[in-house]
Amino acid sequence: MFGLRCIVIVAALQLTALTLPARAVDIQEVTSPGGIKAWLVQSPTIPLIAMNFAFKGGAALDPPGKEGLANFLTGMLDEGAGDIDSKTFQTMASDLAMKMSFSSDRDSFEGSFQTLSRNRDEAFRLLKLALTSPRFEEEPMERVRGQFLVSARLDLEEPEKMASRAWMKRTFGDHPYGRESDGTPESLARITTQDLRDLHARLFTRQGLLISVVGDIDAETLKTLLDDTFGALPDHPPPAQPAEALAAPGPSLEVIDRDMPQSIMVFGGPGIRRDDPDFIPAYIMAEILGGGGLGSRLTEEVREKRGLTYGVSLGLYPLDYAGLVLGSLGTRNEKAGEALEVVKSVMKRFAEEGPTQRELDEAKTYLTGSYPLRFDSNTKIARQLLAIQQDDLGIDYIKRRNAMIEAVTLDQVKAQAKRLIDPGKMIVTVVGRPKGLGAEHSAN
Repeated sequence: MFGLRCIVIVAALQLTALTLPARAVDIQEVTSPGGIKAWLVQSPTIPLIAMNFAFKGGAALDPPGKEGLANFLTGMLDEGAGDIDSKTFQTMASDLAMKMSFSSDRDSFEGSFQTLSRNRDEAFRLLKLALTSPRFEEEPMERVRGQFLVSARLDLEEPEKMASRAWMKRTFGDHPYGRESDGTPESLARITTQDLRDLHARLFTRQGLLISVVGDIDAETLKTLLDDTFGALPDHPPPAQPAEALAAPGPSLEVIDRDMPQSIMVFGGPGIRRDDPDFIPAYIMAEILGGGGLGSRLTEEVREKRGLTYGVSLGLYPLDYAGLVLGSLGTRNEKAGEALEVVKSVMKRFAEEGPTQRELDEAKTYLTGSYPLRFDSNTKIARQLLAIQQDDLGIDYIKRRNAMIEAVTLDQVKAQAKRLIDPGKMIVTVVGRPKGLGAEHSAN
């Protein structure tokens, strides 16, 4: 964990960083002499460079019984590298006011990096060492393991995590998507230094590497840094990915018994992936039904009219090898049955009738008007550019995106509501002691 000085300096620069409407983001595709590609938005106004990058493959590649391996790796890459031990590495990073972090999800392993321009070369050198020669020494490894174990034990009793974990397990079964991506106390305890080294060798390859860079750097300088930083990585294909995942058929209801005053509910079923040609109409449809940016149907009926919850949401959850429509809410135990019935009733009517033209117009206004907020700092722009690359949307997607939303018709949205919303086949997981569900359920 880096020092306060690093956090304060970088955060201050982020607050004053580039603010651009989406249409004004000028993206260059840069290719280094060694063949490493990156998307670059050059902005010399602020002396800060932000970079995001991703390797193909994530928690879905964790070996059975060692769930949480990819997540464990995220915590070890700044714990010493090359000839620099853990304490010295983190002191150097703090002194440079650089920020480096890693994260994993089910399908990818990502890095985020920020440096002041004046410290660029030394900061990139530390990043290179972290990527190419992490030390994985025993003392920092056991310390990091202890941190993850504490988190995993807390997750076992955290209602939202419990409900989500059980829902994914029921939906995907033995597929890697059905496993606990952050690991369990048992699986984290089994992970060895060799496991970390093996995963690092499999994941960190130039093939499948995606990079976005924003800030005070020109294309020629970036080309050199790309080869210096990533060029030593092996040039083999990314690891074999998991098979297509098919959601289990619904309906089903699972209740996980916990003595608590509220019931936490996760509900949903099959959806679509990001590469589906109807994703944009489906995205708008889900925003109208259960999005958080405007007065959605579910919010209006479940919260505003009946006061059954403080919050209810529903959205698309596209993975690389599956797509989901996923919703959640929390409610008092005695109101759980009523809340679920209202959700089903709203969804049934929405599937049959779809939204109104006014709802569609309001959703378009919100989705197009809020889009520039994703680009109001260098770090946000870098994250967006990486996500666009990961979804293979094209370098001109930012310019096309709002026009694509504006072009969606009411009939297209209604068609996606009919296609994707089926409350009669929902998979529902509830944590708590809900009343009035009116169905046989399992208790754990």
